[in-house]
Amino acid sequence: MLYQIYETQRALLAPFSEFASATAKLYSHPLSPFTHVPLSQRYAAGLDLMHRITKEYERPEFNIQTVGVGGVPVAVQEQLAVHKPFCDLIRFKRFTDDAGALDRMKGQPTVLVVAPLSGHHATLLRDTVRSLLQDHKVYITRWTDARLVPQEDGEFHLNDYVGYVQEFIRHIGPDVHVISVCQPTVPVLAAISLQATTGDVVPRSMTMMGGPIDARRSPTAVNNLAMSKSYEWFENNVIYRVPPNYPGAGRRVYPGFLQHTGFVAMNPDRHLSSHYDYFLDLVRGDGESADAHREFYDEYNAVLDMPADYYLDTIKTVFQDFALVNGTWVVDGVRVAPEDITTTALLTVEGERDDISGAGQTRAAHDLCLGIPADRQFHYDVAGAGHYGIFSGRRWRENVYPVVRDFIAKFNQAAPADSAGAPKAPARRRSAAPKTATA
Repeated sequence: MLYQIYETQRALLAPFSEFASATAKLYSHPLSPFTHVPLSQRYAAGLDLMHRITKEYERPEFNIQTVGVGGVPVAVQEQLAVHKPFCDLIRFKRFTDDAGALDRMKGQPTVLVVAPLSGHHATLLRDTVRSLLQDHKVYITRWTDARLVPQEDGEFHLNDYVGYVQEFIRHIGPDVHVISVCQPTVPVLAAISLQATTGDVVPRSMTMMGGPIDARRSPTAVNNLAMSKSYEWFENNVIYRVPPNYPGAGRRVYPGFLQHTGFVAMNPDRHLSSHYDYFLDLVRGDGESADAHREFYDEYNAVLDMPADYYLDTIKTVFQDFALVNGTWVVDGVRVAPEDITTTALLTVEGERDDISGAGQTRAAHDLCLGIPADRQFHYDVAGAGHYGIFSGRRWRENVYPVVRDFIAKFNQAAPADSAGAPKAPARRRSAAPKTATA
């Protein structure tokens, strides 16, 4: 019922939002006589802010049209590589007439970026993709808003997520390097573990950034909520059915608007301050700062519905049973055994001030991947970085990306002994820690 109430409210506010936008332009357009009215800038700023608070935010676009490769600008085009009901695999195809740049691009590594299915769209990783395109062939998972998926397409569980990742790795091939950011670190590690166990194709390397591999370590407010409430509590309090005005009518989901409320509730003062600063920027005519605010909140406010089964599976498997670290996770009859991975190099990245995945949660992957030689395991701590800082912004571009780029380049050749073959016996625990760097 809550979802229907929200949709009714949104429908009622839509005309007021559009009216506020039009009136704001009336008071701010240079050719309008209303711009000469006393306090017109304040009227325009207030109405513009009202419009942005009440409007509906659609899925943003990547809008990466060009990128520099070796100092040469090349064109970028998004292409659909694989379509699945709940996810599209997108390839960023690069084009150029420059012979030198073309030769450089042909020899560059291939990267699969597994974006989070945790409320925001894959475009949250726009900065990640833009940086990677300078030195790599890039694919990314673009998860579909569950309210747009008809019920006849079936359910989607956490194990289905693992299967999607495996299919995408097979599609790209064994030369791929996999990067998982936040939520997907767990299903990506599971997918690669299962492929190693069954003798399937495995990637050259896996980079895991700010994810809850072991959520028991340095638990954050997000972890505590997932661990303190029962499975039934989540099922009864955050799961609703999609209203009839969407293709996925009747599907059980964790609605995006509820997730957005939770995001804002984590730092309400910060968001209030940001909106007030935006109002002041408009009054002062500081267009650059106002544009930066719009760009951030166009992304931040665009949320998607998650399939209920997938979300509830994640709560139970990752945050309550700790099935990955306890060795009790079984997918299609096969136990998830990270110790079976032997040739895929591993890099983990954590932010010093990450308030979503606490210190040590991602690094825990090294304790599980006992079959990977010590000289193929690395860890990187990013000083001063919060959760978003490890994959977006200045710290990502200046500190993290060079480490990720060099790590991928180092292990772009196949390992001396291929792990494809029969399942392996569990490896013994090593005492050596992964190599560590700090920035």
